[in-house]
Amino acid sequence: MSDTSGLAPAAQLFKVLGNESRLWLLQLIGHKPLTVGALVQATGMSQPLVSQHLRTLKQAGLVTADRHGKEVEYQLADHHVSHVIDDAIAHAQETEPSPPQTAAAEGA
Repeated sequence: MSDTSGLAPAAQLFKVLGNESRLWLLQLIGHKPLTVGALVQATGMSQPLVSQHLRTLKQAGLVTADRHGKEVEYQLADHHVSHVIDDAIAHAQETEPSPPQTAAAEGA
């Protein structure tokens, strides 16, 4: 019998990562810590939506928050997450179907 002890937590991680907006936020804060305001400006999402996604990411242990006076900066809790996201994007780009070629392009 194989060891499946890590499957449930991994499935939960992928569930949290299964949202394009959360992936975008993680990508942004993977480069440098950012405030909610900076994330709103960078993404065009509403402040309540950014805050909701950050709360979900924080509860999942993917994001930490550091207060600096009135500002709160969000950053990745673990840079392994950046690698998972980068690898997933690279995989998705590798497996995208090629556009169909026209008869002219095929030399027919």
